[in-house]
Amino acid sequence: MANTKYTGGRATKWIRWVARIWGALIVVYALLMLIGYGWNWVTTGVADPHVVEDVPLVTYVGLALMVLGALALGIAWRWERLGGTITVVSQLVFLTLSLIEGPISLNPHFVVPCLMSITIATPGVLFLVCWWQSRKRAILI
Repeated sequence: MANTKYTGGRATKWIRWVARIWGALIVVYALLMLIGYGWNWVTTGVADPHVVEDVPLVTYVGLALMVLGALALGIAWRWERLGGTITVVSQLVFLTLSLIEGPISLNPHFVVPCLMSITIATPGVLFLVCWWQSRKRAILI
């Protein structure tokens, strides 16, 4: 009987585990942040009591895209192509919105979100590389 499940070579397995560990850390961090915001919202009625001015809608959309990308890394544990694609696309949309919202500069309001986005997108790219490598051929047993 033919075994059509090929998981890739040794390098692919290493890349997969790096992506899984990196992604798991991001998923845990995102869940802790969501739990914290949810707890604040339930107890005080406000998601972030430290906001002193009106926050534009694009900021909340960006936050939602960051969380979506982080949680898609959990999906990538089972379905590498789907989770990796959702993660990379959500972070590209986030970076596009960041560029539209304000000019490129070295101030922390631009650099920190971009670095966070790159940190989230990297394991998504690694998952896509693993998917690409493991779909190349099947092993016959």
